[in-house]
Amino acid sequence: MAGKQRISYVPLDKMTPEMRAEMERCAREGTPRPESTAVRAHVPACFWFFANSWNDIFRNGILDHAIKELCRIYVSRSVVCEFCGNQRSIKGQNAGVKEAQIDDLMNFEKSVKYDERQKAALAYAEAIVWRTETDDAFWERMYKHFSEPELVELGCAIGLTFGQQSWLRMLNIDHHQVMPGTAASMAPGFETPEALAKSKADPNYWAKQKPATKKNAA
Repeated sequence: MAGKQRISYVPLDKMTPEMRAEMERCAREGTPRPESTAVRAHVPACFWFFANSWNDIFRNGILDHAIKELCRIYVSRSVVCEFCGNQRSIKGQNAGVKEAQIDDLMNFEKSVKYDERQKAALAYAEAIVWRTETDDAFWERMYKHFSEPELVELGCAIGLTFGQQSWLRMLNIDHHQVMPGTAASMAPGFETPEALAKSKADPNYWAKQKPATKKNAA
């Protein structure tokens, strides 16, 4: 990631034992990886706000995790948060999220790689991120595939990741800088510092392909 890092990482020896345990979980399981968590550690309340919310809403909850993971990466591709976009939820991968789906996220409505429920979730994410107009047909589509509690959880998960990724993209943080030596939750081709640098240098690197602004919620 080009540019000077804007907010420093808090060293592990400045954290409480409970915070260090969460950092170890980040290094072991990822999503989030340790770097963003070490930035939030400047304010313990912010550290735990995200850690607890992410655990309750994203990693767990009532809605199938694979759908939330697709929406998380859709947000990454939309706001061009490289730090977040180069991670993959292990739980999401185990639930069947494929790289071929991720490659087609910005074209999801026309893609054959998603079922109708996944497309509806991505349309929900699209409407939140791009602030598109939503009409009765849009909401009929949402209610066809999701209950009200599911829509609440998905909306909160999308809102949380949208806000955090919009912020993190400004900080110029990157992977393999805090608690290095693990590839937990890294996307294919980003597992090591060397692989990460090579992938980012590729002219087809996803972050070099700017998404077009959306106009309407289909």
